[in-house]
Amino acid sequence: MKLNKNIQSTAKKVLTQEAEAILQVSAAINSEFEACVEHLLANPGRIVFTGIGKSALIAQKIVATLNSTGSPALFMHAADAIHGDLGMIQRGDSVICISKSGDTPEIKVLVPLIKRLGVSLIAMVSNKQSYLAQQSDFVLHAQADSEADLLNLAPTTSTTVALALGDALAVCLLECKGFTSQDFAKYHPGGALGKRLYLKVEDIYPQHDFPRILPQATIQEAIHEISSKRLGATTVMNEKEELLGIITDGDVRRMLEKQQDWANIQIVHMMNTQPKTISSEAFATEALALMQAKNITQLVVLENEKAVGFIHLHDLLREGIV
Repeated sequence: MKLNKNIQSTAKKVLTQEAEAILQVSAAINSEFEACVEHLLANPGRIVFTGIGKSALIAQKIVATLNSTGSPALFMHAADAIHGDLGMIQRGDSVICISKSGDTPEIKVLVPLIKRLGVSLIAMVSNKQSYLAQQSDFVLHAQADSEADLLNLAPTTSTTVALALGDALAVCLLECKGFTSQDFAKYHPGGALGKRLYLKVEDIYPQHDFPRILPQATIQEAIHEISSKRLGATTVMNEKEELLGIITDGDVRRMLEKQQDWANIQIVHMMNTQPKTISSEAFATEALALMQAKNITQLVVLENEKAVGFIHLHDLLREGIV
């Protein structure tokens, strides 16, 4: 039986309320947030996040974001902290405690223990008058006046706000550190994302035999080289291993369409003397961009200005770059 509720209206109401809460937090960003970021930048230790319940789950996500963007962080569950996990905190660390109310029994037990360790304590809290906020060195105000459910009980708006504020903190830290896409690739070597960031042409082209013929080769030899190496083209190289040009399977087809007697055609008269090339040190994404711009499927790879191989569009497809 269908409930007599406007599902679309409820969904829009939740999203609107959470969006408005994030805007409210954004408008409240002030010098204390900036001072907190500067403290974390100057602090040599790690950023230890703690919390309980849904706040603990949000803390774990923020920790993952920080670690992937060059700010070493770890998670300590507030309940486990008083049973031995406090030992993970080292001198020089900073502890960020996430709590909507800032007045839960677990927080009131944990805060004095953290302060005894002599590390800085940062509160990510909605209630600025709470015990947690009053005991902290910095307060990141994750204001959430009400949750998105009708009962105002389920952690919804408050967790969304805390998550967004954590993202803001992570991005500020990475920008201040000058974190680059190459740095990002170091922490994301797996999958298509990592490959797009770190994979270079030199990592790919050696997978193929290098098709090449001499300028005095016959058309039959050129066709055989193109077919056997299965890259859709062959280079034309002289005895000094200098690149003279390139012949593609398309060049061969066009020649056969135009010429009845092709047995005596010389390679030098049908090759492209200005082939598109790319450095072996270039990123694979650069190779893809050049292929797309020139509407071609292969590039000659140069190493120290010398032709050493081919990179093909199929290579990029196989690696997940496209």
